Amino acid sequence: MKLRRFVSLAVFAALLSSPALAQTQVQISADLFSIEEGRQEAEFSGNVVVKHPTVNVWAEKVVATYGAGGTTDIKSFAATGNVKLETKDQTATGDRAVFSPGDQLLRLTGNVKVTNTSGTVNAQELVVNLATNVSTFTAGEGGRVTGVFTSQ
Repeated sequence: MKLRRFVSLAVFAALLSSPALAQTQVQISADLFSIEEGRQEAEFSGNVVVKHPTVNVWAEKVVATYGAGGTTDIKSFAATGNVKLETKDQTATGDRAVFSPGDQLLRLTGNVKVTNTSGTVNAQELVVNLATNVSTFTAGEGGRVTGVFTSQ
């Protein structure tokens, strides 16, 4: 399994937070949607589904924190509660996914499992650095990163 392939999971965050978003149709559905101007947050909650041409995201809650430029000026994007990220080639699950455009880091934490045709990796945290294309899996305290791989 090539760890570089895991970088594509982070693409969802980059696409959802880029100025080009207006040119790409993203469908978001949830039980509730609210914007809190004072905290500069947009929140989708309850059975959230984000559909993008290259990735689908499922979570219990998705919160986008934005800057002075409004909802197109995304500072962070966080999905929590049974998070699932799915691309054409792989699936990743965890308790929380946070993307920060400023440092180009995607963090998937809590019972992380990434699966593709080459195998499966389990960890407590996955950090994908989009700037360097480096993916790092970390075990929790006293635990180990584990993987099962299929030779081709």
